Amino acid sequence: MKIKILFFGDVVGKIGRQALKQIMPELRSKLKPDFVLANVENLAHGKGITQKTIAELEELDINAFTSGNHIWKKKEGFELVAKENSKVLRPANYPPQVLGRGWQIFPVGSKQILVINLIGRVFFSEDYDCPFRKFDEIKEELKGNWDNLAAVIVDFHAEATSEKVAMGYYLDGQVSAVLGTHTHIGTADQKILDKGAGYLTDIGMVGAKDSVLGVDKENVLKRFLDSVNYVFEIPEEGKVTVNAVYLEIDTKTKKTEKIKRVDKEVII
Repeated sequence: MKIKILFFGDVVGKIGRQALKQIMPELRSKLKPDFVLANVENLAHGKGITQKTIAELEELDINAFTSGNHIWKKKEGFELVAKENSKVLRPANYPPQVLGRGWQIFPVGSKQILVINLIGRVFFSEDYDCPFRKFDEIKEELKGNWDNLAAVIVDFHAEATSEKVAMGYYLDGQVSAVLGTHTHIGTADQKILDKGAGYLTDIGMVGAKDSVLGVDKENVLKRFLDSVNYVFEIPEEGKVTVNAVYLEIDTKTKKTEKIKRVDKEVII
């Protein structure tokens, strides 16, 4: 039996949310995914999440939400990740006293899949725990149920391509897929590693195409030219880049049998 996974890269602002609403019927009809994920750390006007913005994606039947270092940018983010059985994950390798959780087991029909959210350490100013050792801790904690899982999906939210590639090799043979987020630039290195893990350095984003990483390009240029920390603005109309990755996973072996990028463009 196979399980079909569709995972959207960082969704940026209202324009990204509207693009998902527009494209989702087409992708569901064409790909027929069993489980849909999205990284939401930039969901509410580019930084953080709110009840309203998460509800918009829940209405699209997106099953789980991963995040990263920007998840705390709005007060509601703390409340949402702290909810019991929250579908919103924060990186697991934050210190243990931080609200929320970094992994969750989700039902898919009669099967169960594990989603793990990790964050890298290279080029981040924050002092996160080691993501490699954190994975080992999670696997040990779940050792009684590990063999019963149909798939294990890891969102590795990281800056450095080297750290992401290393994580892919470290987890190959242990998980179904290692999928990178955070840089908003989709990479073209989708592949199945030697021991069966699907891998992609970065999925990309769902955000304004005529922008710098989803942010108004003139706004960003002024920051570079003036060395002034201007507030970033998010475009609210125009062409939108929709980046996702599609996987087919053998539920018996937990190995990825197919991986492909999904790159679309819509107009809002």
